[in-house]
Amino acid sequence: MNISIDALRILERLENNGFEAYLVGGCVRDSLIGRQINDYDITTNALPDEIIKVFSDLSVITTGIKHGTVTVIADTTPFEITTYRIDGKYTDSRRPDNVSFTSELKEDLARRDFTVNAIAMDRHGNIIDPFDGCSDIKNGIIRCVGNPMERFSEDALRILRGIRFASQLGFEIEEKTSECILSLSDKLNNISAERIRDEFDKLICGKNCSRIMLLYRDVIAQFIPEIRDCFDFAQHSRYHKFDIYTHIIKAVESAPENNVIMRRTMFFHDIGKPSMFRLDDQGEGHFKGHAAVSAEMAKEIMKRLRYSTHDINITCELISRHSDKIQSDKQIRRIISKTDQQFFFMLIEEKKADNMAKQPFVLAENEVLDKLADSARRIIAENSCLKLADLTVNGNDMISIGIEGKEIGIILNKLLGLVVDEELPNDKTILLSYTKEKLI
Repeated sequence: MNISIDALRILERLENNGFEAYLVGGCVRDSLIGRQINDYDITTNALPDEIIKVFSDLSVITTGIKHGTVTVIADTTPFEITTYRIDGKYTDSRRPDNVSFTSELKEDLARRDFTVNAIAMDRHGNIIDPFDGCSDIKNGIIRCVGNPMERFSEDALRILRGIRFASQLGFEIEEKTSECILSLSDKLNNISAERIRDEFDKLICGKNCSRIMLLYRDVIAQFIPEIRDCFDFAQHSRYHKFDIYTHIIKAVESAPENNVIMRRTMFFHDIGKPSMFRLDDQGEGHFKGHAAVSAEMAKEIMKRLRYSTHDINITCELISRHSDKIQSDKQIRRIISKTDQQFFFMLIEEKKADNMAKQPFVLAENEVLDKLADSARRIIAENSCLKLADLTVNGNDMISIGIEGKEIGIILNKLLGLVVDEELPNDKTILLSYTKEKLI
């Protein structure tokens, strides 16, 4: 078992105090699959007050106590410990109106979303699996516990979680579960933007995201309706073999799997194409200006989904530049100067992922992009002047020659541009002389 020692010790302590205790949910599923475990959920017949008493020597967080959950901090790692419970009605399709505690583990497992998450494991590795979740793991199946219509009506986020798990694990979705995902997807409108956002980010980073996002595109369109215009939109371009939506999804799949910023960028990078489509006299499709439109659309969508300002800014900057031509060291220096080193290499990765979702002959451009990345690494290694801090002159130097206020920053930025373009050397004497002769 790839279970943490702290998790096993928590189980042992509960047992030593006369209670049942099991690992449950994603940590058991991931242990059986052999995936890395990111967090631990523990279920027990101990009541919340009893859990607090058992772990009185540790830091305990009680914010989830209304639903029977107490978080115990062991060696800085949080462990959620929840009393066996039965959920009441879900009138808002988000959370139970009330919960009642039970002494039966099976009743607790019955309230869970999917069979692969309804498996319990004791500290000795013994499995309790009343809904055949182990069989579904073996066969690569996502299946609801019990009636899928009821499970999704209880908490509509499960609709998105279902396709997210299929994307991450590379599993198929069982037929009845799939039918209900599609027929009930409008219930996602009841879910908070933050919860949708977090599941979407996990979905697009899955190893099987391409297949799932093509099969369940209507689910995604429930919370990003702007994407519908891309469905089946033929590009009429010699560079493209896919419609816009399929190209977008293939580009997402081509981006690094563990880089959510890159995958999110690829999802939005061409979302503005339909509105910019023009067909020339030869029947060739053009999308002039689509990068800027896509960036603006991405900004509004990401604001609606409550993304951070940082995530919005970097995603939209990458999108707005993805059609830019980069052909020289001067252009490399300019991009790094206006953004940063990391951004430049992300822009290269964006362009490569975009090309990988086009016609095969376009892939030759990726060799050129790799050479541009090599050039950028050389420029960085040479300690080229790319930022104001790299200039041999500063604000005090400007003041010493009579420049004041806002003009200081304006002139320093002009000097930086000249040095970046190699029109002036980064030499203090020369820069001050040029400033006095040309800029004052």
